[in-house]
Amino acid sequence: PEVINGRTHKATVVDLSPWVEYEFRVVASNGVGIGEPSRPSALLKTKAAVPVVAPTNVSGGGGSRSELVITWEPVSEELQNGEGFGYVVMFRPLGSATWTKAVVASVESSKYVYRNESITPLSPFEVKVGVYNNEGEGTLSSISIVYSGEDEPQMAPVGVMALSVSAAEVELSWQPLAWNRHTGRVLGYEV
Repeated sequence: PEVINGRTHKATVVDLSPWVEYEFRVVASNGVGIGEPSRPSALLKTKAAVPVVAPTNVSGGGGSRSELVITWEPVSEELQNGEGFGYVVMFRPLGSATWTKAVVASVESSKYVYRNESITPLSPFEVKVGVYNNEGEGTLSSISIVYSGEDEPQMAPVGVMALSVSAAEVELSWQPLAWNRHTGRVLGYEV
């Protein structure tokens, strides 16, 4: 810390975080050394401010048909800068000019699910998540691309062939379904 002239009896402490409790101690020093610290001051909480740290790891995807699932890493308490903290979720279909905005008032939230029957499966959306508190809206994350939920595969595998291996076994083979908007991510097959 900065050394203050011996004739000065007050100081201004700078670069503190908003909405955080601090306690202070004063230590006297001279040419011989440093004395014992004072007793701690009473706890003092700095004033609230608009949050400046946006959520990180904004992503999502999955969910059911007609859903857009958006996830993020929650902002830690020491960076919320005030009471009434929450999240602002903004999204739009890729190429659209109009953003849809939703407010998530829970501090612990890390997920928002938008449901709308008009969402087609595996549609790309531009997504950003911001923060707010009682002092106002803060920073927004950078834009991430998130895909809406999938539908069940609309195509059947083709080229199914069966080969008799023994009296009790048959080996089946087929052409795998390539990923596309109609099949989505094929996680497995049922025989």
